[in-house]
Amino acid sequence: MKVTPQAIPDVLLIEPARFGDARGFFSEVWKRSALAAQGLDVTFVQDNHSLSREVGVLRGLHFQRAPAAQGKLVRVVRGRVLDVAVDIREGSPTYGRHVAVELSAENWRQLWVPRGFAHGFLTLEPDCEVLYKVDAEYSREHDGGILWNDPALGIDWPLPPGGPVLSDKDRAAPKLADVAPVFPKGAV
Repeated sequence: MKVTPQAIPDVLLIEPARFGDARGFFSEVWKRSALAAQGLDVTFVQDNHSLSREVGVLRGLHFQRAPAAQGKLVRVVRGRVLDVAVDIREGSPTYGRHVAVELSAENWRQLWVPRGFAHGFLTLEPDCEVLYKVDAEYSREHDGGILWNDPALGIDWPLPPGGPVLSDKDRAAPKLADVAPVFPKGAV
C-alpha cells in the first residue's frame, strides 16, 4: 500500500495495490500491519456504507466531539466523489484549512481523515456508494457539523447547475466561527 501525506500531513491518501487478470481483481484494501508499519495503527469498530442516488449530493461537513471523536478511512466502491477533510483542531497550524481529494471506484484511492477533522463529500456521478471505517462508534450526543459552504473554509465544490442536494441538517449547520471549540488543544 502506498501512503501519501496530504497538504495537511495528518490526512493520508492510501492507494492499495490491485492485482487483476481475466477473472477480475484482488486487493487488500485494509491491512493493519502494513499501515501500522507506515505510522497508521488504528483499530476500527464500525463500518458505514452510504448510497447517494443523484449527482450533487453533498453530505457534510460532519464530526463527532471528543470524547467520541472518530477517525475515518473513506473509499468509494461505485461512482466518484470529491472527499473533503477540514482541520478543526483548535491551535493547529492548519486550523480551518482543508484537503480535497477525488475518490472513485476507478482510482481505488482511500482517504484517512483523522480525529479532529470535519468530513464531507460531494457526488460527481449518480449512484455513488461510499464505505468508511471508523475508530469510534457513532454517538448522536456528540454529533456536530459545519456549514458546507462557509466562505472562511474556501472549499471549491464542483457543484452541478442546480446546486447541491442537502439534508435539512446539513443546510442548517453553523459556520466554523459560530461553533464552540470542538477539539480544544490536546483534546485529540
